[in-house]
Amino acid sequence: MGKMLDGLRWTPRWVSHLGCVKGCLDYLGLEVADAWLFGATGHAFILNVHDVVCPSGPTAWNTEMLRTLGKNVGYSSRGLFATRKDADFDEKRKLIWDNAKLALDNGLPTYGWELDIPEYYVVYGYDDVGYYYSGARCDDGAGPKPWQELGETDVGVLEMYSLVKGEAADDRRAVREALAFALAFAESPNKWVFPKYKAGLAGFDKWIKALEDGTAHSLGAAYNAAVWHECRRFAVEFLKEAKERLGDVSALFDEAISNYDVVADNLKKVVELFPFIGRQPEHIEDRGRRAEAAEALRAAREAEAAGLESLAKIYDEL
Repeated sequence: MGKMLDGLRWTPRWVSHLGCVKGCLDYLGLEVADAWLFGATGHAFILNVHDVVCPSGPTAWNTEMLRTLGKNVGYSSRGLFATRKDADFDEKRKLIWDNAKLALDNGLPTYGWELDIPEYYVVYGYDDVGYYYSGARCDDGAGPKPWQELGETDVGVLEMYSLVKGEAADDRRAVREALAFALAFAESPNKWVFPKYKAGLAGFDKWIKALEDGTAHSLGAAYNAAVWHECRRFAVEFLKEAKERLGDVSALFDEAISNYDVVADNLKKVVELFPFIGRQPEHIEDRGRRAEAAEALRAAREAEAAGLESLAKIYDEL
């Protein structure tokens, strides 16, 4: 018993969730640029930071809206979510396994959470033992991962989704709904953000404070910088593409592009101060390095505030 979807692999991205979605879309033959995927799902404008800049920040939030907005890009997601605390967790895990096998049997690309480290992974096949997957630390593939082991981690979460090709929304609707989500998320509502985390400008404040008082997590400082820089870099590219597609409000897009360009540039400085590749423990212990990063984050925060105002203007016009 088994099935393999030849050619299905993730697209390496710091945001592993969208790296998996992109790999699935490529397999389905749905051509979507990274910038449009990041932007139309709203992820390009997300920022979620823990009190001590824990590396969990980029993934520890309610990502349900990404799947909802995915319909505007041209795909829909079907799947299940479970936690080890659920009384019926064993039953849910078996159901997820059965659903994943059925999806793969029908040629539907699938992805799930924490088949290796706490990131998302494309699931490109299965056999009698478990899942075959592609993602961080295993671009070309790995497995089998025994299906009974999923969720047996410190995080204790099990997610698995399959993608189906659909019809993309018109550009105006896609941009309007993405910006609506981005603006709402930036206010850090409990619907999407968990305790001890903050989104938007409040997230920048937490990040700055943790660097200044020396409580920032070493790995988290590097990982958050890499993820949020990738997001803002694609935010700029998304806004440029949206400007071309929706030319009637081009002046407002110019303002937003300029603001998010500044955000991306300053986050790049933080990436350079706390590189993920070649990370050294002494980086986070260096007060001068932390102070320089905090200064860059203040500049990024100021530009982000202006950027959110720009997005609100565009939304109102749309």
